[in-house]
Amino acid sequence: MRQRVRGLSEAGFRQRYGTEAQCRAALFQLRWGKGWACPGCAHGGHAELKGRAVYQCNRCKRQVGLTAGTVFHWTKLPLTTWFLAIYHLSQSKGGMSSVELARRLGTRQPTAWLIKHKLMAAMEQREAEKPKLAGRVEVDDAYLGGRRAGGKRGRGAAGKTPFVAAVETTAERKPRRLKLTVVKGFRKKEIATLAKRDLAAGSNVVTDGLSCWAAVGEAGCGHFPMVTGAGPGAAKWVPFTWVNTALGNIKTALAGTYHHVSAKHAQRYLTSFAWRFNRRFQLDTLTERLAYACARTAPRATTE
Repeated sequence: MRQRVRGLSEAGFRQRYGTEAQCRAALFQLRWGKGWACPGCAHGGHAELKGRAVYQCNRCKRQVGLTAGTVFHWTKLPLTTWFLAIYHLSQSKGGMSSVELARRLGTRQPTAWLIKHKLMAAMEQREAEKPKLAGRVEVDDAYLGGRRAGGKRGRGAAGKTPFVAAVETTAERKPRRLKLTVVKGFRKKEIATLAKRDLAAGSNVVTDGLSCWAAVGEAGCGHFPMVTGAGPGAAKWVPFTWVNTALGNIKTALAGTYHHVSAKHAQRYLTSFAWRFNRRFQLDTLTERLAYACARTAPRATTE
């Protein structure tokens, strides 16, 4: 039985990352923990150009910035601001709005929005590198987006973003890992593509009776459909306990934190939720883990 793991307290965070010097030292360790090596000639000798967070190779004189090639690429913000954002986004179970993040960071909302999406991009990159789900996997369909007055409910409703939730469970049916994937629709071709990318061959996939799920067989998975019917009672079926619990938590968190999640950024928000869920027993190291992901993720353009 797993013991409850406490997250990193704010006092503990400030003790580790409260100064710019501490954040620079932490980032250097995350990037070059095994020793600095020149990207040009691989020489290990270097000199730090004081006050610039730039390292110069002693042999070829090539200069490398501490933040270059990372999520923090040539940022004008202090690293203390970035690490504080990492702390809040990693420790917040349901995510955090850019308005609230801006208040905690002491920045403008557009700045906090950009920081948040860059950090979520790092989460997205790390999740993409993880192994496929395997063993017993509960799968269900879902939508992002609230009901519109007078609009259609359920599948096919306008203005909603369809996505697939998949939960890998243990032999005792305890949740192990979660994957959330935005799809164009619930068609066999779309599900076959998703299954080949996200599910390991030989997995036993448990679904409801929706016909598109049969396509998981194209990925070499066993398929166990169960006709659950409609309504609240369907969500209480024991074979779907964890995927439905995950979906309920996701929708509650998103509804309570954000006014609206656009289809353009839906995948990033869903992946950030999965990133935290999959590391729920590592709360005390989440800040360091996300900082590591940021140090290993190339910069990318992030537009609203």
